[in-house]
Amino acid sequence: MEDLQKENEILKQKNIELEEKLKKYTNGENHKRYYEKNKEKIKTQGSNNLKKLKEENPEKLKEYRRTYYLKKKERLNNEQN
Repeated sequence: MEDLQKENEILKQKNIELEEKLKKYTNGENHKRYYEKNKEKIKTQGSNNLKKLKEENPEKLKEYRRTYYLKKKERLNNEQN
């Protein structure tokens, strides 16, 4: 029983260490600075992709909008409850 508890504590410590390392790569300051510097470029790329999607596959666009609507509706219901 003690062995399992020790092993569990070791695994918890490793998990915490790995989560801290992962934060460095996922939500770092570099990402924020990049998007702040290139805000206009990213917006234009997004709008170009949307226009391209409208021309090539309007059904996919309808699907995206429907899933967005359903998720938004679910989020509002969760906030009210």
